[in-house]
Order: sequence, then C-alpha cells, then structure tokens
Amino acid sequence: MEYITVKRENAVACIEINRPPANALAQALLKEFAEALDQIENDAESRVVLIYGVGRFFSAGADIKEFVQLRESGSFDSLAVSGQKLFEKLEAFPKPVIAAIHGAALGGGLELAMACHIRLVAENAKLGLPELQLGLVPGFAGTQRLPRYVGPGKAFEMLWTSDPLTGTEAVQWGLANHAYKEEELLSKAKALAGKIAKKSPLALKASIELVNYAKTNEYEKGLQQESARFKELFGSEDGEEGIKAFIEKREPRFTGK
Repeated sequence: MEYITVKRENAVACIEINRPPANALAQALLKEFAEALDQIENDAESRVVLIYGVGRFFSAGADIKEFVQLRESGSFDSLAVSGQKLFEKLEAFPKPVIAAIHGAALGGGLELAMACHIRLVAENAKLGLPELQLGLVPGFAGTQRLPRYVGPGKAFEMLWTSDPLTGTEAVQWGLANHAYKEEELLSKAKALAGKIAKKSPLALKASIELVNYAKTNEYEKGLQQESARFKELFGSEDGEEGIKAFIEKREPRFTGK
C-alpha cells in the first residue's frame, strides 16, 4: 500500500497514515485504510489497533483538490455514504481502536478519530470540523458523533466558527481521553494499547458490541440526512465558492445559492 502501513508490535497492530504533507484523506488512502482493517481483523495475533499519522499531522482533513475533481466529474454522489460506512465499520470494529493525535485532526481527520474507541492527543494538537468554511457540512458522521462527545452547544460553536480545540481543551470537553506532551504521545499510546491487549479478546469484542447498543435509530437517520445534505451542499454554488476560495487562500463570498 502507498499511504497506509501496518506494523504489528507484539499484540498491537499499528496503522501509520503517511501521505505528505498533511495526511489528507484522499479516496485512495481511505481504500487502503479499509484494506488494512480487513487485514487486522483476520489476524488473530493483533488484539488492539493503534492509529497515528507520520510527519507533522494526524490528518488535516479531506483532499480539497480532489474535491474539485469530484465536482468536475460529477462523481461525488457516494462520497459521504462510503466514508460513513468505513467509519461505522471502525467504530464497530471487534478489536479496540486507539487514535494517537498530534499536529492536527481536522475535518475528515477528526471524523476518523471520533470513530475510534479512544483518543489520545498531544497537548498542542488542533481538533476541529471546519467544513462550514467551505460552504459544506461534515460528511463522515461528524455531525452525529461530535455532539455525543462535547454536547450540542459546543458542537454548534465548533461547526459555526470553524475554530478548533487544542488537545488540552479536547480532554476538558470529553472529545479526548488524555493529553500528553507531543514527544510522549506515541509511547503513552503504545503503553495503553499494550495494557488493553492483555485482556480477553472475547471480552473486548463483547464490550465493544454492548457499548455500541447505545446508538439509536435516530443516529442512523442522522447519518442518512448528513450524507444527503453533504451531497446537496457539495453541488451548490456556495460549495463551489468555498472550495475555490480555500484553494486560492482567500475569504469565501457566500450568497446562499
């Protein structure tokens, strides 16, 4: 695989995201990520999954230049649905999944992290959903998961302002479990993963299934509405303007069309 590397350290399967400069979640990367999950699920020796980014970021979000190509080709219809399915699979994965976040987890990067069972962060990391800055909404279940962690009020604030939380703030708001100095993050994450890996695989799988029972039918409806609105906004004039403004590094001029 070109962007995803899987390394097993004892009973911990480490998924490295490596797509410089920002580990943007292009379609090719997400396809490789899905293949990595299949590989780990079928590996009886891998009991815990640890996900982290190589370089400066965990993942700074979607590949906006790829968005332009998708708009021009008209092939964005299933973009949100496919991303939602992948991250739903991650949240229901039968082995514990830990995200170790440094640098930034923005947009799709944060949606990926929120689908993990545990999030550990660097104190100076940035976590946010800036999609409204593009005239869009999150499309990979961000609107459904974020309020579960930080509450509706804070979720609205983060969505409407596009302002990220620091790693330290993310812990205070319940979006992350623990914050560490960046140089300590990965070793702390591996230590936690190793501790969890000593538990019974059967009990770990059962606990994941049981906690996921808390997801309601309204959550499923929310996913359907999110993907529909994402598609609608992606095809709007405001969506086109937001993407164009981002690439041109200027303030977008939205008209409501």
